[in-house]
Amino acid sequence: MSSNYHEPVRGRGRLSILTNNSGSVFAERVHTQLCKIMKEARGKDDTYLRSTREICFPNGEIKTVIEENIRGDDVYVVQCMDDPLSDRSINDNLMALVTTIHAADVSDAASITAVIPQFPYSRQERKKTREAITARVVARLLEEAGADRIITLDIHAEAIMGFFDRCTLEDLHASALILDHFIENFDQDNLVVAAPDVGGADMARYYSNRLNVPLAIVDKLRDYTKASAIESMRLVGDVKGHNVLMPDDMIATGGTLIKACRHLKEEGAQKLYLACSLPFFNGGAVELFEKSHAEGVFDHLISTDGVIRGQEFVDAHPWYDEVSVAPLFARVIFNINQKLSVSSLLQ
Repeated sequence: MSSNYHEPVRGRGRLSILTNNSGSVFAERVHTQLCKIMKEARGKDDTYLRSTREICFPNGEIKTVIEENIRGDDVYVVQCMDDPLSDRSINDNLMALVTTIHAADVSDAASITAVIPQFPYSRQERKKTREAITARVVARLLEEAGADRIITLDIHAEAIMGFFDRCTLEDLHASALILDHFIENFDQDNLVVAAPDVGGADMARYYSNRLNVPLAIVDKLRDYTKASAIESMRLVGDVKGHNVLMPDDMIATGGTLIKACRHLKEEGAQKLYLACSLPFFNGGAVELFEKSHAEGVFDHLISTDGVIRGQEFVDAHPWYDEVSVAPLFARVIFNINQKLSVSSLLQ
């Protein structure tokens, strides 16, 4: 019997993790946590990372080669679409993921799960004029490549769950981890939780219930003829004389979030803490936040390694904290592999 073979406790097959280039750092973090969980459950060390090779051709085409036997395995393909640590585009990383999923499919894996903290094109889940519903196209692409399940983080539009015919979408939430960090490191006295817009009310309500503090909502009137354009804002609730925690699912350019911060300051807010699951920081977002922090517009931003900025970034920007969601992903992978419930982990 091969030395790398192991009988699962009660699982679906040998657990194997494949990673694309842009998913390698996050995969290592997940793998480290998974090894700890498995050791507690099984009492021995093992490794679950399988060797892969990503090839980029001169014309830009990409393919992935799996260099180990994965026949009959329960496979998890880890990829980060937005990777600040490389020059790869989201489209490059999407195609790399698709080729890996299909390579696992034709290698006779028993089941294939795409582990993608950022679901690409999640803000294109509906149409207003003559435009594509691109999130649905991505869903079908992953499904047709051979994925049986998708694990992602705080997907921007829950409607995307309905775009799959066969895949199961597990949407994890960073809120509990971010809140634990906030409670441990910041003062909760005289606090109000504010939603940055009506769409973020459910997330903000979770924060306010957990902290047992009042809830406010910044109501934005958007100009849909322009990207990320806001015509006006009004506040529903009271923040005067209060410290404010404002959570969001993602930060792109950060322009509308900083406008919401300024509006809260005008309404009398004191200290202003921000939280988000996915810190994309597109365009000049970092410079905007650096400048806004220096001006006292906000005090601190807590985010996650769902988009890995790296320790160098954290050290260079004292206003930024990075909380790891790798332990959450590792626990979900373990529970799926061992046929245990994951519903409590999706809260």
